[in-house]
Amino acid sequence: MAPHIGRRLRKGAATTAVAAVVMAALTASQAPGLASTARDRHHDNAAGETPAPPSADTPIDGGSSYHTDLPPLQKPGKPGTSIDLPGLPDDAAAAEAGIPATVLDAYKKAESALKESKPGCNLPWQLLAAIGKVESGQAGGGRVDAEGTTYRPILGPVLNGNGFARITDTDGGAYDGDTTHDRAVGPMQFIPSTWATWGRDGNGDGEKNPNNIYDAALAAGAYLCAGGRDLSVKADLDEAILGYNRSREYLATVLSWFEYYKKGTHEVPDGTGVLPDPDKNSGGSNGGDGGDGGGSESPRPLPDPTEPGGDHSPTPEPPTTGDGGTETPSPETPSPETPSPETPAPATVARLEAVGAAKLTATAGEQFADKPRVRAETAAGKPVAGVWVQYEIRGETDARFPWNATRVSRMTGSDGTATAPVLRAGETTGSFTVRVTAVGRTATATDIAATVKARPVPQADALARADDKDLKAETGGSFADAVGVKASYKGKAAAGVPVTATMIVDDAAKATDKPTENDKGPYFKDAEGKAVRTLTTLKTDATGKLVLPKIYTDDHAGTFLLRLTTADGTTLTIELTVTERAAQPTEPPTAEPTDQPSAEPTSAPTAQ
Repeated sequence: MAPHIGRRLRKGAATTAVAAVVMAALTASQAPGLASTARDRHHDNAAGETPAPPSADTPIDGGSSYHTDLPPLQKPGKPGTSIDLPGLPDDAAAAEAGIPATVLDAYKKAESALKESKPGCNLPWQLLAAIGKVESGQAGGGRVDAEGTTYRPILGPVLNGNGFARITDTDGGAYDGDTTHDRAVGPMQFIPSTWATWGRDGNGDGEKNPNNIYDAALAAGAYLCAGGRDLSVKADLDEAILGYNRSREYLATVLSWFEYYKKGTHEVPDGTGVLPDPDKNSGGSNGGDGGDGGGSESPRPLPDPTEPGGDHSPTPEPPTTGDGGTETPSPETPSPETPSPETPAPATVARLEAVGAAKLTATAGEQFADKPRVRAETAAGKPVAGVWVQYEIRGETDARFPWNATRVSRMTGSDGTATAPVLRAGETTGSFTVRVTAVGRTATATDIAATVKARPVPQADALARADDKDLKAETGGSFADAVGVKASYKGKAAAGVPVTATMIVDDAAKATDKPTENDKGPYFKDAEGKAVRTLTTLKTDATGKLVLPKIYTDDHAGTFLLRLTTADGTTLTIELTVTERAAQPTEPPTAEPTDQPSAEPTSAPTAQ
């Protein structure tokens, strides 16, 4: 099968000659000889286990199809170096270099884990990214929830021997929903039998889920490192990749993305990654001979996680002849030893039964402790695997699934159960329901009740003044010292405690639960500068302290009371003293100046 060149070759000189030059340029650094090298090695893995490596006749993805889009081609920087190769705008190249945040984090965490458990392997995360790109388009552009699980299982073609390897069911449909044949599953496309050996728990949730990018990336890394491989050695690198899918085209495609990602990548939001070109075919091998042969199929874009129904597995295209025509394959006759079983009709789903918690509860702003979960059953109560189940949030609520989704879909496993992703409560309190339906089935829907409780109000069993200064002021002025208090609960500072401050009437009100607000004396000011004598929006800080706004005085003198009250009834009463403003001293009148000349003194006549 000739290598497919990505959509970028349709711009400009996308001729057969140019395509050949492009592929040659991308694979020039590959050493000849892609066959496995048989060596006597110690087999172990990241968990310290020693599983036997899979048969060379059964690649990790079962020889399924894969995406053949190639990395963006850069125009050469030096004269005379393949100047006829098509280029790509910088923005398009930058988009292809972006890897969804959760997917990128999973690759890097797998690399870090294997540096400790398999230091001699030298696994670079860019290799996992290259395989993830080719196998699933980086989990379908990063369509994963907060825990790294794909919104829907990513399924490869049915491995029934028609264009692909023939692998009869090994998991009871638990992972792929098919109880007759196996299918590759998840963002790294493990066939169930391989996952049974190599599955890992990469995110520490106690489960090994091939549809979780953290689990799948760590498992893929352990698989690539098997047999004592050193992936910094070219022969070991080639051998590891061929163990994933025994196709020379596959090897060349993965290596091209590997080199591309090593030149630089960046993080993009989950769900915004570039999907493989839906107009290009995906190639693959049947497995078993390490060659190029096998079927091809045309992938379709992954469905929106909020839309119900549909199986996004690819639809095989008929092979083509050398002159571009369509070749009609002759039907294969199964051998007597391995008859091809007929696919049984799907079981009828009579009902969906909620399992687990009878009612889901959470505090505002927090995750629900339990996930919505149902079991698909026949009328006889038997479980039904492979059923798409949709969960939809209904009611006056801002609770949401990951990515702010109100609808998500999951497939039932071999036990008939399907579990929704984590549900997070919003700020709206009250009850709502999660409506669960079987997509495309006539089974009766079921409702799961859920309630969001208000956040608990912080408590305080004591209020005290922050200092012991006397609070005094004159009429028509304001208190120079601010009123500061501190709240505590069981001897520790009580943060975030709501406090109400009220100017109350008299001493008799000290013991009154609901004292009367005073209509004279000290007051606060609202945002418009008007006098108010009750404040209800006060709250202690992280250290349990509260400083009240400035307090003003009117023209009434005397002793006044300020009552501080918490939501749970703890009180503190503070005395405020207001004195008459002192009279201003009167200055004596100033003598008016006169213009009359002063009288000349008279002297007694001098005796002669």
